[in-house]
Amino acid sequence: MKLRAIAHARAGDKGDTSSISLIAYEEADYPRLVRHVTAERVATHFAGLLRGSVSRYEIASLGALNFVLRQALGGGVTRSLALDTHGKSLSSALLDIEIPDD
Repeated sequence: MKLRAIAHARAGDKGDTSSISLIAYEEADYPRLVRHVTAERVATHFAGLLRGSVSRYEIASLGALNFVLRQALGGGVTRSLALDTHGKSLSSALLDIEIPDD
């Protein structure tokens, strides 16, 4: 199943760093996100644009994971030639990750 079936996402940026929060719709699905959506998995998913590291932070009280992608925005808003210099579309791209139905 795609992540979008059980979660939604929001993205923000600061310079060349993107921050993406992945939030479970239902509290019962949060452990599935923790199991299957690792920093390594996110780094692999964004390998074509990511030049830095990915860190994952768990926010159990909100049923959310926050991913910080360093060197992911082509230098940042004032330096990037990308159409989406703020990286807002990265949250939608994250939701395309496939995870098991368990």
